[in-house]
This record gives sequence, structure tokens and C-alpha cells, in this order.
Amino acid sequence: MLKTYDEIVSYINTHLEKSGKRYYSDFYIGISKDAVKRMFEEHHVDKKHSWWVYCTADTSDVARKVEKHYLDLGMRGSDGGGDNTATMVYCYVVTPTTAE
Repeated sequence: MLKTYDEIVSYINTHLEKSGKRYYSDFYIGISKDAVKRMFEEHHVDKKHSWWVYCTADTSDVARKVEKHYLDLGMRGSDGGGDNTATMVYCYVVTPTTAE
């Protein structure tokens, strides 16, 4: 289901509260056209034992706005990635085994 900016921020914030982490810098935020592949294959997030979340935005502009919001709060990552098909926002806890 496609989500608006407010829906995605609310969704991620709800999950952040359950992460057990205190700082935004403990997390990585990104956008992709395939968040599952990006997180689990490219960033090496442990699907079964790590904290992670993703959802699909209405548009790539909405996804970029969400990404910028969390980057401005101190999450790891960088803006400017992806193209107009990058509508999925993903977030995960950075661990020694993840690849930023």
C-alpha cells in the first residue's frame, strides 16, 4: 500500500520506539526501488535477527522527503541516491555486520 509522507514518518517513528536504540545515528535510512534487495543483499541486514522497516511512498519525491527528514535528524545515509522509481523508504539498525 502506498503511503503519504505523514503516514511513513508515523510508521517509522512507531517502529523506532520499539528498536531499543536511543540515537538516530544508530540507524541507516535510504530509498530504493527494491528495499528488500537493497537491505538484505547489499547492506547485509540480518533479516531474522536485526531491526528493520520499510514501506512504499506515493512518489519518489515523497520518499526523498522522508529520507531527508531522518538524515537531518542524524540518521546515517546520504541523499541523492536512486532515480524516479525509488519509492521505497527503508531503515535499519547499523551493526558491525551491516554495510553502509
